Amino acid sequence: MTDDKKITELLNHNWNLLQNSLETLELSVNKCNQIGHKATYSFEENESFDSLTSKFARTSDIYMQKILRGIWSLLHEPYVPFIDLLNKAEKTGIIDSADKLLEIRELRNEIAHEYIPETLNNLVGEVITLHPHLRKNIEYTRSFISKRYAIY
Repeated sequence: MTDDKKITELLNHNWNLLQNSLETLELSVNKCNQIGHKATYSFEENESFDSLTSKFARTSDIYMQKILRGIWSLLHEPYVPFIDLLNKAEKTGIIDSADKLLEIRELRNEIAHEYIPETLNNLVGEVITLHPHLRKNIEYTRSFISKRYAIY
């Protein structure tokens, strides 16, 4: 089996993971939007916020680390630092916005390193604001893959 074939199979596998992750993220966004902003939250509401932030972080990780890096490998491009990959990916039409994906990456890092539940709840608004940009970039990438490799 050729390296390109292996990379394509792995990309297909990771794409399925991404789609499942994105679906559950969307459900969590809808649930948290229904909860809305309040002075205090119940335990269940806090769990919903925790779930939302975790799903956002996981979805962005799958997309940026598995999908974008996988496409980069298929293009036979050398390994580059992540910010360079995003800038080049935007120029080649793989993603819509390097700047938005950097914002998403920064938010993902905040989520991953936050241990105080109340502070994590403060990030929910940012997650809800940025998740459409994540979805838009994923769709942009799907379109690129579809045109270039006739998959998805």
